[in-house]
Amino acid sequence: MLTTLSINELNIVNQSRDKTDEKALETVKEIIRNVRMNQDEAVIQYTKQFDCVESKNYRVSQQEIDDAYNNIDRALVTDLTIAYQNIKTYHEKQMISEYKYNVEENSTVGQLVRPINRVGIYVPGGTAAYPSTVLMNAVPAIVAGVKEIVMISPPNKEGNISDIILAAAKVAGVNEIYKVGGAQGIAALAYGTKTIPSVSKIVGPGNIYVALAKKEVFGKVGIDMIAGPSEILIYADDTSNPRYIAADLLSQAEHDELARVILVTNSSSLIEKVNVELTLQLDTLSRKEIAMKAILNNGYAVLVDNEEEALRAVNSIAPEHLELLVNNVEDLIPKITNAGAIFVGEYSPEPLGDYIAGPNHTLPTSGSATFSSPLSTDDFLKKTSYINFSYNGLKQYKDSIMRLGETEGLTAHKYAIKVRFEDEERILK
Repeated sequence: MLTTLSINELNIVNQSRDKTDEKALETVKEIIRNVRMNQDEAVIQYTKQFDCVESKNYRVSQQEIDDAYNNIDRALVTDLTIAYQNIKTYHEKQMISEYKYNVEENSTVGQLVRPINRVGIYVPGGTAAYPSTVLMNAVPAIVAGVKEIVMISPPNKEGNISDIILAAAKVAGVNEIYKVGGAQGIAALAYGTKTIPSVSKIVGPGNIYVALAKKEVFGKVGIDMIAGPSEILIYADDTSNPRYIAADLLSQAEHDELARVILVTNSSSLIEKVNVELTLQLDTLSRKEIAMKAILNNGYAVLVDNEEEALRAVNSIAPEHLELLVNNVEDLIPKITNAGAIFVGEYSPEPLGDYIAGPNHTLPTSGSATFSSPLSTDDFLKKTSYINFSYNGLKQYKDSIMRLGETEGLTAHKYAIKVRFEDEERILK
């Protein structure tokens, strides 16, 4: 089932991630233009068109949130609470500090850290429900000190957001929620409507229309990343369990028909065993058709000769999720330069990270782990530098600053320094 490639055919994997849907992009641009012009009227129009729901009041009431929390199984409430606490503990350790230091006596530079005031979270919905997305996006914002967190999620056919998503929001402490999804929801968050005040940053995953909309509004607001389809790479050898490998590959394949699943190994017999397991396990899945299309269209086995080639494959692909199911893991980890998250050993499967371990599951995709990081408290903080120099501190550097200003042809820069010492120069003359 997996398409077997050699190490020299890695470009096939990477090229499959570079396609842009021009038709979808044009649709997104038109939606954003309409929402900017017609605001709530356009949001209501698109909600009716895409979600088959007609409603002029799409703010979720506190009563709806409370009812949803009370309606779900108490065991699920416990699960959400455990996940919330683990995520919170992990992200608290990420908090950065303010600092200052003296350049010279009475001359200080430093860094201030401030949370973003208002942030929007997109949570996929409609036919699916992802409470883990609520927690993974809301908790680092809360830890960072964001004062206003607004969540949007598309409604189901009954015009509601699922109880489990609203319950997760209550556990996280998010109570400004709107039944809006798609590109229209992203546009509303970015530009604001009478019902939904604009935000300064938008985070959270979504389909291609959501991803393209986030890309389009970037600059007006900040975004976390342009998220592509989910992906997993597993590095394994003959000592690895093919049942575990197949199960973990399918855990990502069931997300989306465009999901990418990759096995890197030096064992052709392991590839055969994994393919057998994939066939067997597919029949047990509720999302069999989706997973099968992902495996057939975007499932690869990269056959390598040695560890060096395996590492080359891993770092070239820069996977969202990387599982290491080989023996010498501790020696390997320092050599991995590009991966969103690393799962070590057969008892650290990818779903552990998706739900409850603590590290964020919003990860760089489509090779962007070569330059970006998982969602963290940093995404909800702003850093401001400050400079506080004394007269003597500036005097020590004035000649250097004026020479550099003159070299760059910026004479006003030069004069802004010179003017502060003209009286002293006249006295000295």
